[in-house]
Amino acid sequence: MRIDTFKIEEWMNRYCPTAVYDLTTTCIEPLTIRELMTLCGISKPLEIFDTKLTYGDIHGSLRLKNAIKSLYNNQELNNITVTHGAIGANQLVFESVLDKGEEVISIVPTYQQHYSIPKSLGAEVKLIFLREENRWQPNLNEIEKAITHKTKLICLNNPNNPTGSVIPDETLRRIVEIAKARNIWILSDEVYRGLNLYGNPYSESIADLYEKGISTGSMSKTYSLPGLRVGWVAAREDVINEINKHREYNTISVSIIDDYYSAIALENRRKISERNFKIMREGLAVLEDWLNGEVYIKTNLPQGGTTALLRYKKEIPSRTLCRNLQEKTGVALLPGETMEMEGTVRIGFCTEKSVLKTGLQEFSKYLRTI
Repeated sequence: MRIDTFKIEEWMNRYCPTAVYDLTTTCIEPLTIRELMTLCGISKPLEIFDTKLTYGDIHGSLRLKNAIKSLYNNQELNNITVTHGAIGANQLVFESVLDKGEEVISIVPTYQQHYSIPKSLGAEVKLIFLREENRWQPNLNEIEKAITHKTKLICLNNPNNPTGSVIPDETLRRIVEIAKARNIWILSDEVYRGLNLYGNPYSESIADLYEKGISTGSMSKTYSLPGLRVGWVAAREDVINEINKHREYNTISVSIIDDYYSAIALENRRKISERNFKIMREGLAVLEDWLNGEVYIKTNLPQGGTTALLRYKKEIPSRTLCRNLQEKTGVALLPGETMEMEGTVRIGFCTEKSVLKTGLQEFSKYLRTI
């Protein structure tokens, strides 16, 4: 199987390790294990220290699956399987649902998995671009027009990385109506679910809204634990069974340690949310204040998630801009070209406040030299 280079990961692997001000991050300042335990009010010795490091529960422990189940309205334990991060969850969905020659509609910009993996499996991929003038919301007419008799799957990312847009629940229901009328699956990458900045922090999950809805999630973004390589799929039972068949070839089980700490975090997610929303709102305030004084940048402020997509008013390729910016100032941003969005850069605003402030100031200085 041949697959396109994963442009985002390639760029970040190359440039982030040497950044002085890393503004590429998509995670809210990650927790240490000590911080997690303190936040959750746990001070007694942990049973994990006396646990044999076996493979553990192959599809995820009962404790963890119950904690994941609590994130949904209509899912049972047999509707959930635990994976190696959301990156593993998404890949398993594509491998389990798609066949060569079928069509996939992917709403972009998004995580490259959602179009490069289907392409590598022999599917025909149609990209539908979100637009700034529509506040980065999906155009339902364009989705309907793109559907043919071969369309098997529609891919969403909600809240969206990199734009920070959130699809309203009513719009999600309309997308479900479109898919249901044509018997099409919907995969919704919901790794930022729980991070809506306005209204209910949790959008409705596509797995709860639609029988052929498949939701993926992880511990990385909403729960600030990217080092726990734990994700999951929520879907109807026959899909989970098929996913588990594929899963046995590449996962066996997630780490018993990662499973344990993930369960603790999800059981105490409200405490983590309080901490994380404080960081998000402070970071967004810094970003908004900077944007108000920056004439070379325009954007729609994010409504959720941890990132924003900035359009710059300079005639320079985004890769060149980001490479030169880091060489001259130490500021790392992600070029829009890696997300099929030339003329833009992605910024993560949930890093340490001093890093964000200084990084934005250095970016402004650089913009005035080109």
